[in-house]
Amino acid sequence: MKILISGANGLLGSALQPSLRKAGHEVNRLLRRKTAGKECCNFYWDPYAEKLDDLALEGVEAVIHLSGENIAGRWTAARKQTIRESRVQTTRFLSQTISNYEEPPKILICASAIGYYGDRGDELLSESSKFGTGFLADVVREWEAATTPASVKGIRVANLRIGVVLSRKGGALAKLLTPFKMGVGGIVGDGKQYWSWVTIDDLVGAIHHIINNDINGPVNLVAPNPVTNAEFTKTLGQVLGRPTILPLPKFAAKLALGEMADSLLLSSKRITPKKLLDTGYKFRHPGLREALEHVLENKH
Repeated sequence: MKILISGANGLLGSALQPSLRKAGHEVNRLLRRKTAGKECCNFYWDPYAEKLDDLALEGVEAVIHLSGENIAGRWTAARKQTIRESRVQTTRFLSQTISNYEEPPKILICASAIGYYGDRGDELLSESSKFGTGFLADVVREWEAATTPASVKGIRVANLRIGVVLSRKGGALAKLLTPFKMGVGGIVGDGKQYWSWVTIDDLVGAIHHIINNDINGPVNLVAPNPVTNAEFTKTLGQVLGRPTILPLPKFAAKLALGEMADSLLLSSKRITPKKLLDTGYKFRHPGLREALEHVLENKH
């Protein structure tokens, strides 16, 4: 299959490209650099100016849209606007563009996030659960709605609701490693909030699964065993062989990170990957300890 990827240089895109090529797919990339068209397999786009290289979609059967501004850091009003536009505006432009083709791609796979569900305590959430409240929940609803032109055209659309990513190279785990290795890691808040996590390997594997099976709509990209922050903290400390006795109190997290702390660190999302399980996806790393040992190459 001929596949076009945006956000190809990000954490997921960097892991996905070689895996797709190994499976026999031809992979092209959308880049913001104007020199992209002069390089093999790279095409220029500027979604904010609504520009896309005419040749980028030629013969493409699947589009995987992964680009979006990093949400880490304090959320000022300007930053929140950038976070929203980098997801909603780019997705709407790409979705509208491919829907205008007489022979459009068959599949649009678009990044999304479990932020859709908001803060839900210990409620077990599947793809059919209602949306939550808060800035991230609002952004994700708009983000997913921006793919509507493609689905109306008859293109199969999958929205990837991605959880806490376990990878040494980026994402939440990479940010936690330094303090935990120094022995100053600990629970965040009261530690009772659920974290729904997934390894980078299973993110890549799930995308292959979605390409090869008739799956559409929202898809929870999380492992089948979500854990509380306290359990996550304890397990990470055990795998690293470090103590986890220094908690980050709720007030300190809010003081340091503001609204982002509430949405990402302190909110609870206990999520099941129902669509993946129902369609036969076999998780490489379904349990947290084995997943962390694999990701950190610290097998016992």
